[in-house]
Amino acid sequence: MTASSATPRPRSHESRRGIVLLFIGLVLAMLLASLSQTVLSAAMPTMVGELGGVDQMLWVMTAYILASTIMMPIYGKISDLIGRKGPMIFAIVTFMTGSVIGALAPDMTVLIAARIVQGLGGGGLIILSQATIADVVPARERGKYMGIIGAVFAVSSVAGPLIGGWLTEEVSWRWTFWMNIPLGLIALTAAITLLHLPKGTNSRPKVDVLGMMTLAAATACLILVASWGGNDYEWTSPVILSLIAATVVFAVLFVFAERRAAEPIMPLSLFRHRNFNLATSAGLLIGVAMFGAIGYLPTYLQMAFGEDATTAGILMVPMMGMMLVTSLVSGWLVSKYGRYKWMPIVGAALVALGLVFLGTMTPETPLWRFCIDVGLLGMGLGVNMQILVLIVQNTFPNRVVGTATAANNFFRQIGASLGSAVIGSLFAVRLVGIIGERLPSGEGTAQLGDIASLTPDSVRELSAPVREVVVHGYNDALTPLLLGMAPLAVVAVVLLCFIKEVPLKTTVERDIVPDALGEGHLIEHDDKPAHDAR
Repeated sequence: MTASSATPRPRSHESRRGIVLLFIGLVLAMLLASLSQTVLSAAMPTMVGELGGVDQMLWVMTAYILASTIMMPIYGKISDLIGRKGPMIFAIVTFMTGSVIGALAPDMTVLIAARIVQGLGGGGLIILSQATIADVVPARERGKYMGIIGAVFAVSSVAGPLIGGWLTEEVSWRWTFWMNIPLGLIALTAAITLLHLPKGTNSRPKVDVLGMMTLAAATACLILVASWGGNDYEWTSPVILSLIAATVVFAVLFVFAERRAAEPIMPLSLFRHRNFNLATSAGLLIGVAMFGAIGYLPTYLQMAFGEDATTAGILMVPMMGMMLVTSLVSGWLVSKYGRYKWMPIVGAALVALGLVFLGTMTPETPLWRFCIDVGLLGMGLGVNMQILVLIVQNTFPNRVVGTATAANNFFRQIGASLGSAVIGSLFAVRLVGIIGERLPSGEGTAQLGDIASLTPDSVRELSAPVREVVVHGYNDALTPLLLGMAPLAVVAVVLLCFIKEVPLKTTVERDIVPDALGEGHLIEHDDKPAHDAR
């Protein structure tokens, strides 16, 4: 049976106008998810300062990343089975619910809970947008669309800190949550009216509940180890050792669950493909570096350089501008020439170079140098991120492209979670220790008060000697951590050199394979175009 006779073509195939309308809806969904990861960065110091939770700052970011990471494979598999539209609508509504809770949060506990709910929806918005493009656009033409999706991340990364800083200074940080409601309503309307896709390959799917539960448990335990180890608990404490043991146990249970599941949430057969393993491993390492750096740079600019929230957002523009340009250009080059292997290699090298330069910053460094450094980082990310997703999607047939895309993004988000948690944890411990060692006793301690309640405004009001200690404390707590992440990007460069540059597919198909093939049902497409696969 051919794919075309078994599964109806989406209506968006009928004309370029249909694809454009569909893509607009997907861009709106991606914008909603990506803004949520950046709009809070400039508002973070004021937000956690008002709620008295600087020591819990890392959880505002980590809670969202953790929740979205856990949900990615779930959305990917469910959408492969029942279609993309229903899961997309659910993801948007869940994200909007979390935004309302965050806007009304009276304390840090509720704020972190709101970020978890947002993440439960946000993970679906990212995965489903990428997978839907693969449903309607062949890999050879997909580069320019993936480039635009990468550009959406760049635009939101520019607009996010600017909007967050402006809202924080002119209205209230709570509007960084309220702003998601009108955007969410637009994205929801677009999802309902513009998404006309196949219903999926299974009208009565067997949900891999055990796989979902064990994967979620293993992921949560791993992130708790990264967040609490050396901060809230000693690395040798019973709590940390128990969490490490639980991570291993749940990971083993997950593997057993996937071997027995009728429709595994993350089929082990994915890992039989060299390109998938290499691209996913490199994505994980880049995720550690990306979120470990980006999440704390706006705060660093405010506390170490004395810039206000809006200016801190503006200073991130070179990074996002270069990311925007390189995402679009790399996508266009892939679609035109079909060659792509060199792009993620160069991108990872530029990420490493940018981290080295950022790791040598001091409060006396001119800001134009900071702009160049983050520009290099953005250039590397723009060339790297979406091409890795394209490599993974080109490795598998369309019937499992959601699952494969979700698995790739899952491990990249694991890297993001680890980067955000570990850097945040080490940064908080180092900051308290450095300031405690350098702070003049007596009047200095009285002026500073509780380090957990420091805001940019309160730092500016300190006397010159005490302010100097705080400013250099922030710098010396963060910059060595940025420098320490550069080797991760170098390892990514080495891994990507072994990618096999397989010709990009020129048609879109959702391959139907007899169930008797079991776990080996993922068709090899490494050496032939999609139109030859039946």
